[in-house]
Amino acid sequence: MTTYGPTQDANETPAGNDKLVGLLAKLDEATTLLTNSREFAKPAKLPRVFDTARRVLLQEGGAAAIEARAQALEEAGVFVGSDWETPQYLVPSLTTHSLKSTDTNTVVIEVLSELRLLAVAKGDYLHPLISSEQAHHYLTQVLALNLSLLFGTPSEAERESQGRLAQIPRHLFHHLADRIGYEHIIDRLIDEIWRILQQRPILVEPVKQMITQIAICQANPEIDLGVSGQGADRLVSSLFGPTQACREDPGVEVYRERLVSMDSSALQSEATGFARAMHDTGLVSPYHTVLLRHLLDHSDHLLSEALGLSSTGRDCLLCYHELVHALIRAGVHPTTPQAVYGLTLTLERGILYQPPVAPAMWRQLGLSLSEWSKARLNLAFGDSVSPRARLVEGVLCVLGLPLGVGQGNNPTCQSARALSMWAYNDPDYLLQMVAWAARDDDIIMHFEGMPLSSMASLSGVATELPMDLDPVSLIVVPHLDRIYAEMVRRCIGREGDPHRWVNPEFHGWWSGRGFRINVDVATGQLDELDAFLRHFYASYHPYYNGNQPLIHPQPAGIAVTDSAARFIGWHAITILRVSLDPDDVMRVYFFNPNNDSGQDWGDGIQVSTARHGERFGESSLPFEEFASRLYIFHYDPLERGELAEITQQELDRVIGHIHRSWGANRIPPTNLQASMGPEGA
Repeated sequence: MTTYGPTQDANETPAGNDKLVGLLAKLDEATTLLTNSREFAKPAKLPRVFDTARRVLLQEGGAAAIEARAQALEEAGVFVGSDWETPQYLVPSLTTHSLKSTDTNTVVIEVLSELRLLAVAKGDYLHPLISSEQAHHYLTQVLALNLSLLFGTPSEAERESQGRLAQIPRHLFHHLADRIGYEHIIDRLIDEIWRILQQRPILVEPVKQMITQIAICQANPEIDLGVSGQGADRLVSSLFGPTQACREDPGVEVYRERLVSMDSSALQSEATGFARAMHDTGLVSPYHTVLLRHLLDHSDHLLSEALGLSSTGRDCLLCYHELVHALIRAGVHPTTPQAVYGLTLTLERGILYQPPVAPAMWRQLGLSLSEWSKARLNLAFGDSVSPRARLVEGVLCVLGLPLGVGQGNNPTCQSARALSMWAYNDPDYLLQMVAWAARDDDIIMHFEGMPLSSMASLSGVATELPMDLDPVSLIVVPHLDRIYAEMVRRCIGREGDPHRWVNPEFHGWWSGRGFRINVDVATGQLDELDAFLRHFYASYHPYYNGNQPLIHPQPAGIAVTDSAARFIGWHAITILRVSLDPDDVMRVYFFNPNNDSGQDWGDGIQVSTARHGERFGESSLPFEEFASRLYIFHYDPLERGELAEITQQELDRVIGHIHRSWGANRIPPTNLQASMGPEGA
């Protein structure tokens, strides 16, 4: 074990940087004072350490000097009592929010933590809680998820909110990249991109930014990627050169001129190449939109080829020829390329055959947007195309990818779930909601016969207007959020959980009126767990419900846990189906609106998004594991299965998972002895 002290900074300090030398002396002094302080006095000493560390990190060579002192800083107690105290449980995706925080101490402690893990990864610090390999893997994930901080300059928003503080994360990432190596970053980044794309999100801008960074690395002669970056070419070409005629990324104007001189055979080749790239990745190149608009003057056969349609999609295209052409003219532009994929999957779903949908799409094309809606869309996406075109792109994507809806960094899982459920199950109702919100700045829903206006309702769950959403969510979610909150307020004073009454009224008639919850609302303790699980098995498990498949998606609530199986919070999801996977394991397939559904929930429970029979956008878990995180579900009380047929051994396995995770501190005192076994504690 190597311990760095105040006298060991000469090699880490750039020659001539007298300011850094002086700051390091102050940091060492502050660290020593913190080390020698009693536990109750340490909080008073921390501000001096953080402030001096911040000043050090702003200097050239500051990150290296902090890395050399990482062990001394941790042993002094800089992480004690914080989320960073247990590095083995840190989540890489959360670093993005910490490093962009306006709170100086949050940024500094996050940077100190990364430099501590760098010392561990390089073998300079033998940490008792995390191995060198674990630290290295964690840091490569952090780098991959924060590439903009490595390659980009601070945005205007960052400069306004963080000031000089925005430079510290950039100094950190340059130091991490130099110490770890770009080749590890690129490989990890490519894996991360493919993992996200397997889930087919609607919002793909973050992924496109990561692919752009890969392309920049490939083109930079100063960055030696070595043998890394395998598989990067497919991602880069999908955006910047999917076909022969645009291989060198000539620009959309040049490509448009090239299309004019192509014969049918060449156009067929271009159409096939674009369709293959789009379906492989879920990403659409701006060049694809140029081809699609060009093919409007040619046969629908070539249009179908460019969309990569099956027989279902082709028939829908031919049946609704004029509507499809109008949608392309209105919504498909080089700056709205994902509209192509949304249109393709909308046709593939065949939902235009539902009598209300085609007329509702024509209404959408001619919809007059309110000034508020226009301003919101322009603020979020820019004004490169009209707000109406941007909203058409959003509508096509939500209808084509109903399981790609995400809640962003907002507490609006209920509203995101509702949009997804309507797009999946009742598309004309979704289109009605969009029309009301975008045109009228108001949505009217009913709760137990009483109309509720979104404009007349008080504030919703979100304290700020969410911005990191797809165009449809951007316009509709603020209204839904207020109505949902108002429905909850109408249930104040009723016994039990308000979702018993809110979910069927908010989501739709198909939400089961039967309701079960395994937590006592008043005390937070587990309540009738055995009966809860028996009802869930009897309602949803094909072996116990007469092999009845789930007909309509059902709202449900889960207790989210972290990788250490610790309780994080309550979360809204949708149960989509229950069936055997390719390995004959009974699984629950569900929709999670949290933007990235592949999560480690601890106690051996790893949510899957691919390779277990999932369709795009679905998450899945074996039935028992899913049941161990479920706390609310709805069912049809007239279609219950056989409660008595579920074995106690099966239920005990689920209950064991609950007691080892989110239910550990919720066991009623009368059940505590039994849960501990015959020996008790």
